[in-house]
Amino acid sequence: MFKSAREAVSFIKKNDIVNVDLKACDLFGKWRHLTTPARYVTETVLKEGFGFDGSSYGFRAVDKSDMVLIPDLSTAFIDPYWQQPTLSFVCNIHEIEGNEPRFEQDPRFVCDKAEQSLKKLGLGDEMLLGPEFEFYLFDEVSFSDQMNSASFKVDSWQAHWNTGSVENGNGGYPMPLKGGYHGEQPSDRFASFRSELCEELHSMGVGVKYHHHEVGGPGQVEIETEFDTPRKMADKTMQIKYSVKNFAMANGLTATFMPKPMFGAPGNGFHVHFKLMKKGKPMFADPKGYAGMSKVAMQFMTGILVHARAISAFANPSTNSYKRLVPGYEAPVSIVMATSNRSAAIRIPGYVKEAEDKRFEYRAGDCTANPYLMFAAMVMAGVDGVRRKLDSKKCGVGPLDGNLYELSEAQQKQIKTLPRNLLEALEALEEDHEFLLADGVFTEGLINTWIKRKRDEEAMPVMLRPHPFEFQLSFGC
Repeated sequence: MFKSAREAVSFIKKNDIVNVDLKACDLFGKWRHLTTPARYVTETVLKEGFGFDGSSYGFRAVDKSDMVLIPDLSTAFIDPYWQQPTLSFVCNIHEIEGNEPRFEQDPRFVCDKAEQSLKKLGLGDEMLLGPEFEFYLFDEVSFSDQMNSASFKVDSWQAHWNTGSVENGNGGYPMPLKGGYHGEQPSDRFASFRSELCEELHSMGVGVKYHHHEVGGPGQVEIETEFDTPRKMADKTMQIKYSVKNFAMANGLTATFMPKPMFGAPGNGFHVHFKLMKKGKPMFADPKGYAGMSKVAMQFMTGILVHARAISAFANPSTNSYKRLVPGYEAPVSIVMATSNRSAAIRIPGYVKEAEDKRFEYRAGDCTANPYLMFAAMVMAGVDGVRRKLDSKKCGVGPLDGNLYELSEAQQKQIKTLPRNLLEALEALEEDHEFLLADGVFTEGLINTWIKRKRDEEAMPVMLRPHPFEFQLSFGC
């Protein structure tokens, strides 16, 4: 939005901005924010930034925790979720030593470095990503985790189970349990909600291609964005999640991107489309190649699939992720590429004919990911595939057409699968992360911290807790 601090300060004064909000991404992909009254914001303040405690973001030990947030002036947007006029910036994280260099483990910086690694290879000057965001909108949610009890409950008034409710009824127009894809009004209660949300996002600089109801009947919806570069798209991913949750709250709803919030209903994916351009020309297109894809595209996809198990530690970094990634459903577990096949980890859209739009879609990810680290890991895996000239067939990742679940038992055994749980994913990352260290994009310190904290703070605590269904299975043993 702004090219200089002077331009930003002038805008603040001319538009009677009351607050300036500084947003930064912590290690696990959550936005933190610091707010300052706009009257204190000067050109010097914007250039020098604001000190903060890096240990609370998961980056530093307490005894060396001083760091600096410096706003990226190009990311400014009028924040619609404040009562007073508020200008928000996304920030970079800087060290305090020397000339305050960027912190090498800042997720935004990691993503920037991945883009530079791609350009250094000479493949293209612009990698473009287009995500699809699936999420549920609930009317009620509650959950509890105590020593002697554990429970959760969600409710959606348009769900099939509410046809018998007078108080929360859906007027006889429920959305079918697994029949919500492109469902129409009045069963689709959220059409206007999505339209208003997309206008809100547009005002913040986030373009949306389309939106619709998703398969999950009890309030699952999807919005798909326009394409942008990895770091910019990661910024926009943070904006979208922020907007969805705040806009839902303002409308008496609650939103979740949780991969599997309900048993027996479809999970929420974070499908990401990739295309590569060089001087405006598509580098993933070749009419003579498989499904119209170029040699570079095939090598890039192969790199992602070869490293898919390790990537899962960033693309599916929660215990709940693996409640969604189970065999036999649309969420993919098979590490293969295929055309028009939504059960493969990488799908090449069969309906895309124009060279300028040739792309592939990685379907396994979910929104518990830190988008900066997920996108960076996938770019680095693709770069590794091109550097090593990986052959998809020799690597055993396809292309494989046909229904993957109807293959013979012998054929299915030849297909590698994604991890079955978070611990497996972390072990895969532990064993396979050299490709991430190329060009200094990721660091050993970041990877080790990620593995340790995810294992100690998420995977193990979930393993130690009894599950309600276990009482049904084992209480009377």
